[in-house]
Amino acid sequence: MELAEFLVIAIVTMGGLMRGITGFGGAMLMAPLLSAVMGPVATVLTALLLEASAGLLMVPEAWPKIDGRLLGYLIAPAVVTVPIGGHLLLNLDPIVTRKVISATVVVFSIVLLCGVRYSGSPRPSISIVLGSLLGLTLGATSVGAPPVILYLLAGPWPPAVTRANLTVLITVVSLIGIAMLLLAGAVTAPFAVHGALLTIPFLAATWIGGHIFARLNDLRARRVALGLTLVSGLIGLSV
Repeated sequence: MELAEFLVIAIVTMGGLMRGITGFGGAMLMAPLLSAVMGPVATVLTALLLEASAGLLMVPEAWPKIDGRLLGYLIAPAVVTVPIGGHLLLNLDPIVTRKVISATVVVFSIVLLCGVRYSGSPRPSISIVLGSLLGLTLGATSVGAPPVILYLLAGPWPPAVTRANLTVLITVVSLIGIAMLLLAGAVTAPFAVHGALLTIPFLAATWIGGHIFARLNDLRARRVALGLTLVSGLIGLSV
């Protein structure tokens, strides 16, 4: 096995552990490091594929709990802005895109570590704006969930509903991003096979991460995971 392939598997495994511990942070941890090894386009496609594969396993359980009206306001604008983010991904200088990915991860990690929360009431207008931002950043960097996470955590929904909303939202928008890259011709057959094989260590690590989370203090586990994500983003900015 070549060094680059070993690094990719190791990064994907760490991303799966992060996904299992936090419920959302796999792409945040993987993106800066993968972009240094694989390049931005392959990184975004890989991260979207892995996040969608994990999400699809959870959607059947989450679906009955979702707030359909809320998700409609978030997903509809994301459908429009994901292709815009994808256009930036495919046309910007790869070095610039790598730095943008890493900077996005650093900013989101710091915000989440500081415990910043949206303090207002959920409103359709705010949902539309955040859905647009989610689609744009996810299409360009594979990282877009944190602003929506902060928004949903401040809402009136029980934790189970919030987690279900996030599960379905990220899964649907990730699938839209994959479809966009397919239509743009950015997906080759060998890469599709490679991405499918990477779901094995990612999903296994996600399962392990979920069991680790069950044994740890919630706040401490999330802080450790987000601290690692911050380090990942800083490494991505430095290489």
